[in-house]
Amino acid sequence: MSESSPEHSSKRKDFICGVVEGFYGRPWTTEQRKDLFIKLKKWGLDMYVYAPKDDYKHRAYWRELYTVEEAEHLTSLISEAKAHDVTFCYALSPGLDITYSSQKEITTLKRKLEQVSQFGCTCFALLFDDIEPEMSESDKQIFQSFAHAQVSVTNEIHQHLGCPRFLLCPTQYCSTRAVPTVNSSEYLNTLGEKLSREIDVMWTGPKVISKTLTTECIEEITQVLRRPPVIWDNLHANDYDQKRIFLGPYCGRSPELIPLLRGVLSNPNCEYNANMIPIWSLAHWASCSLDAPAHMEAVSWDIRLEREGERGVCEDEAPVSLGRHVYHHRQALRQAINEWLPEFSIPKTSQGPVIKPQPPVSVPPVPMVPIVPSVNTCMSLTGSVATSSTASIPTVHTSQLQALADVCSASPDRPITSTGISSIETLNPIPNPVMNSLVSPTKVILNESIPNPIIPLASSNIALPSEIPVSTLPVPMLGLKSLDTDANEKIDINETLSNDSILETASFIEEIKKDKEDDDIIVDDLEANAEQQQNGDMSLEGGSASPTRVEPLDVDPPSATADSDVVMNDGASENGSMQVEPSNSPLSGDMMVEPMGEATDATDEAVEGINANSLTCDDLILLCDLFYLPFEHGSRGLRLLHDYHWLTTHAASILPRGNKPETSEWRRRQRRFLWWGARVRRLARRIGAAANRELQTELRPYLWDLCGVIELLAAFVRWLELGKFPQNVTNNIQGTYTWFSRGWREAFESGNQEPWVFRGGLSADLRRLLPVECSPVPHAHCPPARLPLAVRPYAPADENAVCAICHKTCRDGSDCSDLFPSDLQTLPADRLVVPFLTLTPEFCMVVEDDGGCLDDNCDEGDDPESEKSDIKPTGVKPEIVGYACAALNSREFYKKQEIAWIPEMCRKYPLELTEREDLSQAAKECIRHFHEFSSLERAPESVLRAQPALLTCCVLPMVSDPHAPARLLTCLLAALRAHGASGVHVCINETDHYLQQFYTKLGFVEAARSAGRVFLARAI
Repeated sequence: MSESSPEHSSKRKDFICGVVEGFYGRPWTTEQRKDLFIKLKKWGLDMYVYAPKDDYKHRAYWRELYTVEEAEHLTSLISEAKAHDVTFCYALSPGLDITYSSQKEITTLKRKLEQVSQFGCTCFALLFDDIEPEMSESDKQIFQSFAHAQVSVTNEIHQHLGCPRFLLCPTQYCSTRAVPTVNSSEYLNTLGEKLSREIDVMWTGPKVISKTLTTECIEEITQVLRRPPVIWDNLHANDYDQKRIFLGPYCGRSPELIPLLRGVLSNPNCEYNANMIPIWSLAHWASCSLDAPAHMEAVSWDIRLEREGERGVCEDEAPVSLGRHVYHHRQALRQAINEWLPEFSIPKTSQGPVIKPQPPVSVPPVPMVPIVPSVNTCMSLTGSVATSSTASIPTVHTSQLQALADVCSASPDRPITSTGISSIETLNPIPNPVMNSLVSPTKVILNESIPNPIIPLASSNIALPSEIPVSTLPVPMLGLKSLDTDANEKIDINETLSNDSILETASFIEEIKKDKEDDDIIVDDLEANAEQQQNGDMSLEGGSASPTRVEPLDVDPPSATADSDVVMNDGASENGSMQVEPSNSPLSGDMMVEPMGEATDATDEAVEGINANSLTCDDLILLCDLFYLPFEHGSRGLRLLHDYHWLTTHAASILPRGNKPETSEWRRRQRRFLWWGARVRRLARRIGAAANRELQTELRPYLWDLCGVIELLAAFVRWLELGKFPQNVTNNIQGTYTWFSRGWREAFESGNQEPWVFRGGLSADLRRLLPVECSPVPHAHCPPARLPLAVRPYAPADENAVCAICHKTCRDGSDCSDLFPSDLQTLPADRLVVPFLTLTPEFCMVVEDDGGCLDDNCDEGDDPESEKSDIKPTGVKPEIVGYACAALNSREFYKKQEIAWIPEMCRKYPLELTEREDLSQAAKECIRHFHEFSSLERAPESVLRAQPALLTCCVLPMVSDPHAPARLLTCLLAALRAHGASGVHVCINETDHYLQQFYTKLGFVEAARSAGRVFLARAI
């Protein structure tokens, strides 16, 4: 056993602990399950439950016997589990359509389980979860209640099989689904009284996904069931959200609960290879008997930020020395990462993605509150086009939580109606494809020709009370994960807990304290600022539980003393700690950066024997913090949230104030935000270069999405650095409902609501901070091999490249060189784009390709204090591949052109040129445009009033980053919004189908047509 393997010799002999493959979506493969058995034995776990919801004959076609080929795979799994001392529990889910009173059905059920018993299986389970609690008319004539029907069938099957080890998952499997309460539930009391005492009952806790399990809740269900429960733990399940994966440690359950439980089975992420930390930390937890002392679990990371200014730097009570059987989740995380890291270097091939639709999560049929965001600020999970539109304000009041859920789930293809229900929820969701994991050792086979009889509960006709909290709704974990399988990388570094950034050396703390004494930075008035601005009020009745978790890991790059002339409100203060990446810190307070500088990239330390492209434990700590747990973001994710919010909240400080611009603190924060963004990019590139392609493909979609969001925010931060905005900029760029809205974070962290209410995880929370949306695609199931392209403000040196792009695309998306003679090749750019570059350069953005390939062997680390070069660390000079330009007010822009641009163009292109015989009609039209400019017809008055801003955008056709146009345009629209613009329009030729499709995908709709031109517009 390795040093990092959990000690399990003290585990209670009758305590079952392991994994249940019980999620919706693509099942694991035979080889993955066999690999799991090896790990379970190594870590001291003893049970695996086969229960993949969408596997062919587990649920949808539960009556069908296994074929010879399928039987061979299932037999090999059972044998492999036995060889590793793991109990293979075969579960069947007949509850969707079984007739409990039919002897034929019972015989069919017996025959199916007898067949599996012949394969060598000695443990079985019947699952009646996520079904409608209604019996057929024939069942009602035989059985007194739904519970009596299930108990009768279960007891009979148990006896027929010879009373093997047996488990039951009830229909009311958590407190919020117990009707009316756990103690008063007739269903649960019937199970407790009538079900054979030899049968164990599964229970998920207070909720479907429970943040915490307490002694009180376990004792309550134990009393009702008359037996200790087996916890079906959904803490790391992610099948309900396409955007989230959970890599944090097992927590929120004290090891002191173990004597009160029959066992714990983790239902983890759909992505098999992403479950090393959840399962390892569960094993370590099961081997412990005590929690870490309370003072080590007292205050969450962002709470420490708020208190930091009052008491100086908060020193973490780090668990330097813990007893062998004391559990601390961050210590478990570090040890699990040491175990996970070598997996990235094991060569494995990728299966390729399995793309599946995600059935909508049902929304309660109640009206929403009249606090509706005017802009869709959430990246759509199911839609294809995300436009900004003003929602109608209903007159009926209800819970503010409903508005929160609507903000998270609304999108243009799922508009919010006056009743708060998206129209798509009135339709039957598309059934999941039928999948079979028992016919190939390494692949899951899709058979779309076979109809799936499963009707997701979201479309069922369950009667709901007039008032019901979101967390009690009958919403199973129906969101389907689209799974890929691919790569990773290994570096064998034996980093112990003492190397974790959780620890702070005395000298380092003293240094930080000294820095603090020299600083004049005032602490956080962030919350007050947020309330004064555009953030919506999300306070919830009854309050919310305070976070009880310490996030001791440092999230700051190594810091030097901040500028002493800065007096600012600090929304995310500096925690001192051991350095994660000690070299090339971007935080030196006196270090200045050029306004047009590139993003500061993280630098790889020169470590002997370690390739610069190799993953390290610190990389995986960052990864876990970015995709932490359902009810909390990791410390580094919170740092990104806080720093970006601070930068936008204090953006006005970048503007000159008399003779002394007080910008040092703002620039320091900006460097830190860009530095951490570069660290995320480097993480994505390192994972992309790993040998384990299966693991890489599972993680890449999540990292790619997050990199794209961070790249978007970084682009807007670079634009803010220019200082080309009004003093009231903060009022214009704050999201309506964000992480910093009153009550949002509290509701998210409290665990009082199911986590599917807060869709999208850290990526969505970051994205909502920029309240402009024009993303054309949802979750990147199969992301490009390249990292997301960078967007930045236009610089004068970019003019030639921008003009070249205009030239290559202005002919309905193709090159127009043959339309213009060699001496007049500049005509189209002078007409279409150069006026913007000349007159409104502050509203011009470019997207560039810097060669940031996921699979290259280069490093992305710049020294942040060095002079910026146009040659990236990849060795590739960035190439501009797109631009977007705008004018805040089209009327004023046209007037400026008449004064400052058109006269020069008339001299450059005299009207006499139109008499040349070698000119095409397009060239002549361009020349006449300049000479007839004042008489040209403009957009209709209705368009100019509602969408006064004018925009033009072109991006070269590319496959490396299909999201780049959306990020480019989003950043430019955010810049317009910072100036108070409410809408924007574009003018194109009605024959230009390329641009019509381009703008339509980005949320523009036709507003008017006139004289062969089309005016497309959208709100901002």
